[in-house]
Amino acid sequence: MPVDTSIIEGNRNQTERLKTLIASRPDLSCSLGEGWTVAVALAHMAFWDRRVARLLKRWQDEGALPDGLDSDLLNEVLLVEWQSLAPEQAAALALQAAIDGDSAIENADPEKADAIVMMGYQNLLDRSKHRSEHLDQIESALGK
Repeated sequence: MPVDTSIIEGNRNQTERLKTLIASRPDLSCSLGEGWTVAVALAHMAFWDRRVARLLKRWQDEGALPDGLDSDLLNEVLLVEWQSLAPEQAAALALQAAIDGDSAIENADPEKADAIVMMGYQNLLDRSKHRSEHLDQIESALGK
């Protein structure tokens, strides 16, 4: 069966929310605390959406299964890289990664999508929750 339409719709809604936020030209250097800025949160979102798109493609093409990892450790290690990006670059990366991730999810092989859910990795398909968490944080920091 194809990816649940509520997942696809949730992803699309959060991508539209991201588009609207970026189009509003927010203060990308606004602090979110703990070394994170709006730009860092956007770069973070881009990384995780690119990861999903790549995992789905690799699984489709090579049969390589998604693997578990320590996301807190990766976030900690990648923070310095994200901080070094130009804020506008982080925003562009976040939007393109969300669009690419949505496309990969919408076009995922139905059997593989079902297997992802059965393996407990539904978050690879439902990106809306991750995006919403960070967009809520950004909008709160920006007073929106």
